[in-house]
Amino acid sequence: MTHDIFGRHSLSSLLVLLSLAWLSPAWLSPAWAEGPPLGSVAPDFKLQDQAGAWHESKSYRGKWLALYFYAKDQTPGCTALARDFRDSFAAFRDAGATVVGISVDDVESHKNFAHKNDLPFRILADPSKQTARAYGVLKNYLGAMELAKRDTFLIDPEGRVVKRYSDVEPKGHAQIVLKDLEMLRKK
Repeated sequence: MTHDIFGRHSLSSLLVLLSLAWLSPAWLSPAWAEGPPLGSVAPDFKLQDQAGAWHESKSYRGKWLALYFYAKDQTPGCTALARDFRDSFAAFRDAGATVVGISVDDVESHKNFAHKNDLPFRILADPSKQTARAYGVLKNYLGAMELAKRDTFLIDPEGRVVKRYSDVEPKGHAQIVLKDLEMLRKK
Protein backbone atom coordinates (compact mmCIF):
# COMPACT_ATOMS: atom_id res chain seq x y z
CA MET A 1 0.00 0.00 0.00
CA THR A 2 1.37 3.44 -0.92
CA HIS A 3 0.55 6.84 0.47
CA ASP A 4 0.75 10.11 -1.37
CA ILE A 5 1.29 13.48 0.22
CA PHE A 6 -2.42 13.61 1.06
CA GLY A 7 -2.39 10.25 2.86
CA ARG A 8 -4.13 9.75 6.15
CA HIS A 9 -1.06 10.41 8.27
CA SER A 10 -0.22 13.58 6.34
CA LEU A 11 -3.80 14.83 6.49
CA SER A 12 -4.04 14.44 10.26
CA SER A 13 -0.72 16.25 10.71
CA LEU A 14 -1.92 19.05 8.49
CA LEU A 15 -5.14 19.35 10.51
CA VAL A 16 -3.18 19.55 13.76
CA LEU A 17 -0.92 22.26 12.35
CA LEU A 18 -3.87 24.26 11.05
CA SER A 19 -5.61 23.96 14.42
CA LEU A 20 -2.53 25.21 16.24
CA ALA A 21 -2.15 28.10 13.81
CA TRP A 22 -5.80 29.03 14.25
CA LEU A 23 -5.52 29.04 18.04
CA SER A 24 -2.15 30.74 18.27
CA PRO A 25 -1.96 34.30 19.63
CA ALA A 26 -0.25 35.40 16.42
CA TRP A 27 -3.35 34.46 14.44
CA LEU A 28 -5.60 36.32 16.89
CA SER A 29 -3.45 39.44 16.99
CA PRO A 30 -3.78 42.28 14.50
CA ALA A 31 -1.88 42.21 11.25
CA TRP A 32 0.58 44.71 12.71
CA ALA A 33 1.78 43.08 15.90
CA GLU A 34 4.30 45.89 16.29
CA GLY A 35 1.78 48.58 15.42
CA PRO A 36 0.88 50.30 12.18
CA PRO A 37 3.78 50.98 9.80
CA LEU A 38 4.59 54.60 9.00
CA GLY A 39 2.47 55.81 6.09
CA SER A 40 -0.33 53.34 6.78
CA VAL A 41 -3.85 54.27 7.85
CA ALA A 42 -4.08 54.34 11.64
CA PRO A 43 -6.20 51.57 13.18
CA ASP A 44 -9.82 52.47 13.87
CA PHE A 45 -11.19 52.80 17.37
CA LYS A 46 -14.43 53.61 19.15
CA LEU A 47 -13.86 54.41 22.82
CA GLN A 48 -15.39 56.40 25.66
CA ASP A 49 -13.76 59.50 27.13
CA GLN A 50 -13.58 60.60 30.76
CA ALA A 51 -17.18 61.90 30.58
CA GLY A 52 -18.53 58.69 29.06
CA ALA A 53 -18.98 60.15 25.54
CA TRP A 54 -18.06 57.90 22.62
CA HIS A 55 -15.34 58.89 20.15
CA GLU A 56 -14.40 57.24 16.88
CA SER A 57 -11.09 57.58 15.09
CA LYS A 58 -12.84 58.68 11.90
CA SER A 59 -14.10 61.82 13.68
CA TYR A 60 -10.49 63.07 13.84
CA ARG A 61 -9.96 62.91 10.07
CA GLY A 62 -9.28 66.28 8.49
CA LYS A 63 -7.03 67.44 11.32
CA TRP A 64 -3.72 66.42 12.85
CA LEU A 65 -3.89 64.05 15.82
CA ALA A 66 -1.33 63.53 18.55
CA LEU A 67 -2.49 60.18 19.94
CA TYR A 68 -0.57 59.15 23.01
CA PHE A 69 -0.83 55.91 24.95
CA TYR A 70 0.09 55.60 28.58
CA ALA A 71 0.14 52.81 31.15
CA LYS A 72 -1.97 53.90 34.10
CA ASP A 73 -3.81 56.86 35.57
CA GLN A 74 -2.30 58.45 38.70
CA THR A 75 1.19 56.98 38.24
CA PRO A 76 4.13 59.40 38.35
CA GLY A 77 5.42 59.00 34.78
CA CYS A 78 1.99 58.92 33.17
CA THR A 79 0.86 61.93 35.20
CA ALA A 80 3.97 63.83 34.09
CA LEU A 81 3.23 62.93 30.46
CA ALA A 82 -0.41 64.06 30.72
CA ARG A 83 0.67 67.34 32.33
CA ASP A 84 3.27 67.85 29.61
CA PHE A 85 0.55 67.59 26.94
CA ARG A 86 -1.74 69.77 29.09
CA ASP A 87 0.88 72.49 29.32
CA SER A 88 1.35 72.42 25.54
CA PHE A 89 -2.32 72.06 24.70
CA ALA A 90 -2.79 75.63 23.38
CA ALA A 91 0.25 75.26 21.11
CA PHE A 92 -1.16 72.02 19.67
CA ARG A 93 -4.52 73.69 19.13
CA ASP A 94 -2.83 76.65 17.42
CA ALA A 95 -0.98 74.21 15.16
CA GLY A 96 -4.30 72.65 14.12
CA ALA A 97 -3.84 69.44 16.08
CA THR A 98 -5.95 67.53 18.56
CA VAL A 99 -4.40 65.76 21.55
CA VAL A 100 -5.94 62.49 22.74
CA GLY A 101 -4.64 60.10 25.40
CA ILE A 102 -5.53 56.40 25.72
CA SER A 103 -4.93 53.85 28.46
CA VAL A 104 -6.54 50.57 29.47
CA ASP A 105 -8.06 52.18 32.58
CA ASP A 106 -11.83 52.57 32.78
CA VAL A 107 -13.97 55.70 32.33
CA GLU A 108 -14.31 56.38 36.07
CA SER A 109 -10.53 56.25 36.58
CA HIS A 110 -10.09 58.64 33.63
CA LYS A 111 -12.72 61.00 35.05
CA ASN A 112 -10.80 61.30 38.32
CA PHE A 113 -7.42 61.57 36.57
CA ALA A 114 -8.58 64.28 34.16
CA HIS A 115 -10.22 66.28 36.95
CA LYS A 116 -7.26 66.02 39.33
CA ASN A 117 -4.80 67.15 36.62
CA ASP A 118 -7.02 69.73 34.86
CA LEU A 119 -6.65 67.98 31.52
CA PRO A 120 -8.24 70.04 28.70
CA PHE A 121 -8.19 67.14 26.22
CA ARG A 122 -9.91 63.78 25.98
CA ILE A 123 -8.49 60.65 27.47
CA LEU A 124 -10.10 57.50 26.16
CA ALA A 125 -10.73 54.28 28.05
CA ASP A 126 -9.64 51.02 26.40
CA PRO A 127 -10.48 48.40 29.05
CA SER A 128 -10.85 45.70 26.38
CA LYS A 129 -7.27 46.51 25.29
CA GLN A 130 -8.25 46.11 21.63
CA THR A 131 -7.03 49.56 20.60
CA ALA A 132 -3.74 49.25 22.48
CA ARG A 133 -3.25 45.85 20.84
CA ALA A 134 -4.08 47.24 17.36
CA TYR A 135 -1.47 49.99 17.80
CA GLY A 136 1.13 47.49 19.03
CA VAL A 137 1.56 49.14 22.43
CA LEU A 138 0.10 46.50 24.76
CA LYS A 139 2.78 45.14 27.05
CA ASN A 140 2.70 42.34 29.58
CA TYR A 141 4.26 43.43 32.88
CA LEU A 142 5.74 40.66 35.02
CA GLY A 143 3.23 38.21 33.57
CA ALA A 144 0.60 39.73 35.84
CA MET A 145 -1.03 42.57 33.89
CA GLU A 146 -1.26 44.09 30.45
CA LEU A 147 -0.87 47.85 30.14
CA ALA A 148 -0.17 50.23 27.30
CA LYS A 149 3.40 51.41 26.81
CA ARG A 150 4.09 55.14 26.66
CA ASP A 151 4.06 55.52 22.88
CA THR A 152 2.77 58.42 20.80
CA PHE A 153 1.51 58.42 17.23
CA LEU A 154 1.35 61.55 15.10
CA ILE A 155 -1.46 61.05 12.60
CA ASP A 156 -2.00 63.34 9.60
CA PRO A 157 -5.37 64.75 8.43
CA GLU A 158 -5.81 61.80 6.04
CA GLY A 159 -5.58 59.41 9.00
CA ARG A 160 -2.09 58.08 8.21
CA VAL A 161 0.59 57.44 10.82
CA VAL A 162 3.47 59.79 10.00
CA LYS A 163 5.54 59.48 13.18
CA ARG A 164 5.80 57.08 16.10
CA TYR A 165 7.59 57.75 19.35
CA SER A 166 8.31 54.62 21.40
CA ASP A 167 8.86 54.31 25.15
CA VAL A 168 8.87 58.07 25.58
CA GLU A 169 10.33 60.04 28.43
CA PRO A 170 7.41 62.05 29.84
CA LYS A 171 9.08 65.37 30.53
CA GLY A 172 9.52 67.42 27.37
CA HIS A 173 7.89 64.84 25.10
CA ALA A 174 4.97 67.05 24.05
CA GLN A 175 7.39 69.71 22.84
CA ILE A 176 9.23 67.15 20.68
CA VAL A 177 5.94 66.06 19.10
CA LEU A 178 4.91 69.68 18.59
CA LYS A 179 8.21 70.51 16.89
CA ASP A 180 7.81 67.53 14.52
CA LEU A 181 4.21 68.50 13.86
CA GLU A 182 5.24 72.01 12.85
CA MET A 183 7.91 70.64 10.49
CA LEU A 184 5.51 68.14 8.90
CA ARG A 185 2.83 70.78 8.39
CA LYS A 186 5.29 72.87 6.35
CA LYS A 187 5.89 70.03 3.85
